[in-house]
Amino acid sequence: QVQLVESGGGSVQAGGSLRLSCVGSGYTHSSNCMGWFRQAPGKEREGVAVIYTGDDNTYYADSVKGRFTISQDNAKNTVYLQMNSLKPEDTAMYYCAAVIGTWRTVCTVSASGGYNYWGQGTQVTVSS
Repeated sequence: QVQLVESGGGSVQAGGSLRLSCVGSGYTHSSNCMGWFRQAPGKEREGVAVIYTGDDNTYYADSVKGRFTISQDNAKNTVYLQMNSLKPEDTAMYYCAAVIGTWRTVCTVSASGGYNYWGQGTQVTVSS
C-alpha cells in the first residue's frame, strides 16, 4: 500500500524559506513522478513542481521558477521542496503526489488528475 507523508510546513514571513519533505513507502519502483501541488482556500489546486525520479528531470510552475527547487533522495524514497523568497500568495496547503512506476512523459506539473497517490498535506502560511 503506497503512502506519502509530508512534513516541513509552517508559518514564515515574506522573504523567508521552508523545506518540505515527502516520504514514500509501500513501493520499490525507482522511476516515479513525484510532485508537489498546492491549494489555497477558495482556489483550485495547482501544480508547483514535479520530479521524475528515474533521471531527475524537473518541471516547475511559472509562479515558482527561480524560487523553489524540487529534489529527491531515491535511497530514502524522499522528495524535497526547497522554497525560498516566499510570498504571501504561496500560502496554501501543500500536497505530495505520485505516479509510481511510470515513464517520464507522464510527469506534468500542469494537471493533477493523473496522480493516483496523495499525501494528507502540510500547511504553509506566509505573512507579509
